[in-house]
Amino acid sequence: MRTETDYVGSLEIPKDALYGIHSVRAKNNFLQNTRFSFEWYKAMGYVKKACYLTYYDFKNAAKQNYDLSSLNFKFIDDEVLQKLILAADKVSTGQYFEQFITPAIQGGAGTSINMNINEIIANLSLIEMNLKPGNYSKIDPVETANIFQSTNDTVPTALTVAAMFELNKLEQSINELRNTIEGLERKYRNVLRIGYTQMQEAVPTSFGKMFSSYNDALGRDWWRISKCFERIKIVNLGGSAIGTSVTVSRYFVMEVVQKLRQITDLPVTRSENLVDATSNLDGYVEVHGILKANAVNLEKIVSDIRLLSSDLVGTKEIEIPQKQVGSSIMPSKVNPVIVEFVVSVAHKIYANDVLINHLAAQGNLELNAYIPAIGDSLLESLNLLIAANKTLNENLFSGLIVNEKIAQQNLLKSPSITTALIPFIGYNKASELSKLMRLKTINVFEANKILNLLDEDKIKELLKPDNLLKNGFSLKEIQNNT
Repeated sequence: MRTETDYVGSLEIPKDALYGIHSVRAKNNFLQNTRFSFEWYKAMGYVKKACYLTYYDFKNAAKQNYDLSSLNFKFIDDEVLQKLILAADKVSTGQYFEQFITPAIQGGAGTSINMNINEIIANLSLIEMNLKPGNYSKIDPVETANIFQSTNDTVPTALTVAAMFELNKLEQSINELRNTIEGLERKYRNVLRIGYTQMQEAVPTSFGKMFSSYNDALGRDWWRISKCFERIKIVNLGGSAIGTSVTVSRYFVMEVVQKLRQITDLPVTRSENLVDATSNLDGYVEVHGILKANAVNLEKIVSDIRLLSSDLVGTKEIEIPQKQVGSSIMPSKVNPVIVEFVVSVAHKIYANDVLINHLAAQGNLELNAYIPAIGDSLLESLNLLIAANKTLNENLFSGLIVNEKIAQQNLLKSPSITTALIPFIGYNKASELSKLMRLKTINVFEANKILNLLDEDKIKELLKPDNLLKNGFSLKEIQNNT
């Protein structure tokens, strides 16, 4: 064990641990085990690396204008800087994540996040210099690893970086799902089915039309999500505690975000008002609202598919892949587990949206203390949506089958098909035809033979997919078919 001391007192730390006293206090104070986001952890590494690289450039720029030995300012040694850069790079690739022991839900506005990272970086750097962890006289988690930084600019900036990386993955997962559904739209473009309103048979339509509506909804999701980068690209790195850049070199303020942009290849931009960017988190509220829209669309889509493929409909027009055994007691039962997973994801995202809205509004004066919970919820929603879109593509829509003959037979037996004949025979006669179909349980052709409302060839022509699926009718068509 090693002993570390802070303002509050002293604690014993495992001698080889990369974390330190602040991390242990956080673990002991926030007594739950919600794991901190791996993506946010890696993003902290990117932010720290950008800070150290910018500091290195600042030091080199100072050398060109000053004799550093005569300045009343102590610079960090180049060797130490190189070790800090190397350690931050390791964090950015996810190494040593097991040394991050601070729970995701915490108090302190993210100070424990920042200090856990600082301690890991400082102790990794010490090991690289053949020194023991905890030897902070050489490299200190605050004075060295946290140089020109504050929790209040590094932690939210890292959240933005993590969210942007996840948004890229979400865009890709939505597009892959869209491509699969677009393929179904083409394949079943002219396969007729019953259209429903209020879960009652209504009018003829097609599976192509149904899949096209899903494709367009996901297209809007993709477009909205592609715009999220604009909504959160403004970061406050360099703003220090409240956005006034106190204790920070002006050179650092002007250059650090550009450095972060270079090493992440993300469109992050320094805010023109760092105080605003520090105290107001409405950008995350807006972005999460967009994520919620995708969740809403996914829930609507899978709820449709669950209905059409359920045992409640009798002979199924849609078959979804059988993915796993559905019961520990009922033989051969297979449940729509992918659908149920996506619905569960959607409702978790709705809950996260409420939390983010409320906690973003709980910011007080120059700072929002709830950035850890806000960030945890945002990144959780992103991860869940990526998983939902991905599993829908791979485990549901890629194996979905439309039973074309059954769908055709069901439509021809459905009184709803008579709606399409109203322009040619009128509502009252169409109602008569519909009533007979329902009374005798016969199809539209059989009922028409009894009532002799239309020539047989004409009704067959009118009920072809090309005629049923075109937008509206013309007077010429009425003239030709009456």
